[in-house]
Amino acid sequence: MKKKLLMLFFVVTFFALSAVSASALSDDTVVVGLRYGSTTMFSANLENSLGGGFTFGYFDDGRYFEPLGWTDETAISVTAAGDIYMSGSGTYSSDGDGTYLGPWHVQIDGFQDYDEALNMAESYGGYPAWVDWGYVVRVGCYGSESEAEEAASQMGEGYAAKSSSTGVMVTVTRTAHVLFEFDCGGVFDLAVQPEEKEGETSTWFKGYKYSGAFEYPRVTGGNLNVYNVLDLESYVKGVIPYEMNGSWPMEALKAQAVCARTYACRTSKHRAAYGFDMCNTTCCQVYYGRGSGATYATEQSDAAVESTAGERLYYNGDLVQDAVYHSSNGGATEDVANVWGSEKGYLKGKADPYESLLSIPNYNWSVTYTADEMTWILDQKGYNVGTVRNVYVSEYTPMGNVKKLTIEGSRDTLTVSGDTCRTIFYSSTYQKSVKSMRFSINGGGPSGTSSVVVNGSTTLDGLDGISVISGSGKISRLDGNSASVISSSGVSGVSTSSGGSVKPTSSNNGTFTITGTGSGHNVGMSQYGAKAMAENGYDYEEILEFYYTDITIG
Repeated sequence: MKKKLLMLFFVVTFFALSAVSASALSDDTVVVGLRYGSTTMFSANLENSLGGGFTFGYFDDGRYFEPLGWTDETAISVTAAGDIYMSGSGTYSSDGDGTYLGPWHVQIDGFQDYDEALNMAESYGGYPAWVDWGYVVRVGCYGSESEAEEAASQMGEGYAAKSSSTGVMVTVTRTAHVLFEFDCGGVFDLAVQPEEKEGETSTWFKGYKYSGAFEYPRVTGGNLNVYNVLDLESYVKGVIPYEMNGSWPMEALKAQAVCARTYACRTSKHRAAYGFDMCNTTCCQVYYGRGSGATYATEQSDAAVESTAGERLYYNGDLVQDAVYHSSNGGATEDVANVWGSEKGYLKGKADPYESLLSIPNYNWSVTYTADEMTWILDQKGYNVGTVRNVYVSEYTPMGNVKKLTIEGSRDTLTVSGDTCRTIFYSSTYQKSVKSMRFSINGGGPSGTSSVVVNGSTTLDGLDGISVISGSGKISRLDGNSASVISSSGVSGVSTSSGGSVKPTSSNNGTFTITGTGSGHNVGMSQYGAKAMAENGYDYEEILEFYYTDITIG
């Protein structure tokens, strides 16, 4: 293994010297956030599905892997250094019962390389570590400095040292056997590269297999982020079968591959503050690597990536920055400016004749909200309009998609535009949402001068066409804008309200029903439309040229 480690150093050095610049290759190496923010982990398990071990190291500023050490173990756990408790089932946590691994150690300095440190560590029952840019040996995991000092005294060498708030431990999974510790003060982060077989890597993490390496930035004093670091083409292979069914026509899959590759290479990275390029959800692109169980990359989806290798979308000679796509548009795509507010020449709305050629699941949909539900949802989103009384589409785009939505409440009136017209209705609590930008609301309309109030409570749309019956049984149509009626309380006036307090509502029974077609934001490529075009003989270039205006592929 020592020979292998030295060879890795040579390969890294060779490519580093031959590269034009770090940034020149940044788009060919993708960093994907698997766990971050609220999903960070105290401890993360890896298993090499190909039966090999792992190399420990870090990625430098040019995203080159710098190897530091190795293990033949095929199942390892990466854990935030400090107080570590291992339960009887082998789960690691920062407090609790079970086997305890403390933050204090006996440290021995002065080793030139990993193998020298490993040999010394094995003689003391310790482990090698890379701390402050040098190899050291650490022995024991004690709960206090005094315990570590006593152990050093008995050993006859070394001194007490404590794992810092940026330290990361590697153990054999479900054991207290420490393999390696890494701590560069947060300047670089521990990375783990699985051994490959026949040019491929495959590692289990949280129920899915992934290509490439893993990186573990630690929130100082807190948990670990988990990133997958891999080449661009492998990343695209890990997107296609989860964004589009891997059994769909090849030309549709090719179109999806070009979109996914282009989107991954955009200059503006999603959640750049975390230091990765793409998340693994629909906020960026759904990514599950090689997959798991019934959901996995197929030979066909891989072939679509390979046959379009390196191809991306360009507009006026520049890389397209927003190669966005959606499930289905319901009949027409939309100008991006009408959805997200920024004009882009390659994202123009157009009527889509292709989706109608397919039978698309749940293409036509309807969702109903009560006034109370709508009021609560708006309150949770910070819109303080009071009790919702009326909801209606106040403007459509020339393509027939929703552009503006107005909500009238007891306290205020709210008008929203663009994608908010769709997302404002989303509620995980009620498990309800508006699926696309192409919808209507039953009976809704702006409050105007035609409402008629009877006895201060009953509302009519107006007097036009209204008939009355007299005491003698004679039926007559009303003429004019006012009349009187006799009710149980006596004679009352009926008049047209001009901007009065009682307004027409989109519901007669306290509910609002929204009906529409399609699924998604309606911008860019329709995935079902791409499928329909492929089934009708169009190739992937024709598909892309239809959904993206004036683009080239290269």
